[in-house]
Amino acid sequence: MSNLKMKEAALVYLDRSGGLQKFINDCKYYNDSRQSYAVYRFNILINPSDIVELDAELGNHILHHPVKAAEVFQSVCFIAVKTLSLIGQLQTETQINIVLKLTHLPSLPSYSLNFCEFRLDYTSQRFYMMQGIVIAMTTVTKYTQGARFLCSDEACPLSKGFQYIRVHAPGATESATVRNDFLCNLCSSSLQEDRKFRVLGDKQIVEIITAKALHAFQGYSNTQPFRFQSLTIFLRVPSGITDNFRCLLSLTSSSCWKFTAILANIFASHILPPGTYNFLKLCLLMSLVQTRDSNKELEDCLDILIITSDTLLVDRNNYGTGAVSIQAGSALLAKGGICFIGDLASYKKDKLEQLQSVMESRSITVYIPGKKFGDDTNQQTTFPIQCSFWSFIDMDSSSRKNMQKTNTLIGQMDCSLIPANLVEVFGLLINCNESSPCHPFLPTVQHTLKKAIDPEGLLYLASKQFTTEDFEKLLAFAKNLNVEFSLEAERMVHGYYLASRRIRTDSICGSKLSASALKYLISLSEAHARLNLRNKVLKEDVLIAVLLFETSLTLKYGATVFCVAPNAVFPFELYNEEYLEQRDIYLTQCQQQLLQFIATYGPGTAVFASDE
Repeated sequence: MSNLKMKEAALVYLDRSGGLQKFINDCKYYNDSRQSYAVYRFNILINPSDIVELDAELGNHILHHPVKAAEVFQSVCFIAVKTLSLIGQLQTETQINIVLKLTHLPSLPSYSLNFCEFRLDYTSQRFYMMQGIVIAMTTVTKYTQGARFLCSDEACPLSKGFQYIRVHAPGATESATVRNDFLCNLCSSSLQEDRKFRVLGDKQIVEIITAKALHAFQGYSNTQPFRFQSLTIFLRVPSGITDNFRCLLSLTSSSCWKFTAILANIFASHILPPGTYNFLKLCLLMSLVQTRDSNKELEDCLDILIITSDTLLVDRNNYGTGAVSIQAGSALLAKGGICFIGDLASYKKDKLEQLQSVMESRSITVYIPGKKFGDDTNQQTTFPIQCSFWSFIDMDSSSRKNMQKTNTLIGQMDCSLIPANLVEVFGLLINCNESSPCHPFLPTVQHTLKKAIDPEGLLYLASKQFTTEDFEKLLAFAKNLNVEFSLEAERMVHGYYLASRRIRTDSICGSKLSASALKYLISLSEAHARLNLRNKVLKEDVLIAVLLFETSLTLKYGATVFCVAPNAVFPFELYNEEYLEQRDIYLTQCQQQLLQFIATYGPGTAVFASDE
């Protein structure tokens, strides 16, 4: 009866604190996901003061027996899932993994862990609060949060279903979750892991010491000899997105395009007003998620070149009125990130050739003169480049305006300021000037003036709802997703590539599409799928990739029979839900036009040769 009473109290607390609604939203995210899960992890925020006031016994369990308390919430959440039909794939209660996140601990000595008086009570599983100095840390690695096992005997009833679920428990070693010596309770046969259901999380190990260790560097003296022992702590924070974006993803789950449209609309709202430069911001976001920390496929990086005439906007910063100061440029130091290299037209020919070589080979060679080290022989070392490049061409300079040629083809931009081969190595070419739909100059000036009056103020609701930290977690999660192409998406991207090669080929220059064009299309499609937090590339992702890529081709070579408007990705300003619906209708029409284009100019593309 005591356990039933605590379950009732847990349900009441979830309802009153808003945790129940958050739990329902999390369930909708899992239910809408196409990924298979052995374990469904839920973070429940607990305010100890509120829950002790509601039910003292449950509050005592949470503070002193958190593992047992998590089982109470696990039971309540499982009943809620089944009663409200929240997750269709969930079968057993053990598949629910509850993590209690406390807002604080009572300000009493017994809840603080004193490093100098550390009690070696290894059996204690209660919460403690500790403060110290981090002296060492490891990189973030993966560990198994949960796994599904099946009986190896196919005749056994437990060779199917979710009866054997292993969930990592606090304080347990890695081998406690995944081993090869588990036996079936029914027939004693060995259990085998169903690897496609394995759930991974992030792990980092840190060593900390007490702050009193600083006394040794402050002339602190003590007649008694002493030493400071470091404490090793395992930090296990699952990679994921914040509740704000999780809720937004759930609300936009009916469309494959709305979520990324809203992301682009509100991205960098502390720098630019929402709704401005959406085309550019979507491309930047896609480049960010395609630039992974441990990118084995270096060619997947998405480089962006912007043609613009508004590089100097009205701005006010710590140094007064002027251009925003951005310090960047080291490709080696930008590992896992972005290398911003400024205006390409300001570089000399040899530097541009070097940049082209680096971007093509994704490596850089550093020459070490032997004379500096007492050696007559010069040395050289080659390093891999693991970053994406962002750059621009300033078309507004009067000296450069005089050099520009008259465009002869519709939609074509003059890029003669830099070598054509260098333009080609950038995955995307974007036009951002006064005549483009993504140049709302007046709102940008108004934003800048407001920031000058209140530099720290949040001018828009989006800035309060979706913070920089929210975007950081979203991008960190998205860039580490492993995505694969669906069959229809693969056919569409190959079909467009073949059809586009045919219409952009002439007898003099041959095909205007480089050999890397297909690589860029694949990279763009993967990036849009990642930004949607999906593991599978859909035909809707390919459409966005094609529109972006075709826009880039039009700027280079002019428009063709598959004519794409400059604002095809964002045909309307995103004021509200109604405009998002209109955009979906427009993109659906574009998708039909793309299929018609493939059917007309790319016959036979449903069957692909091995060399393609």
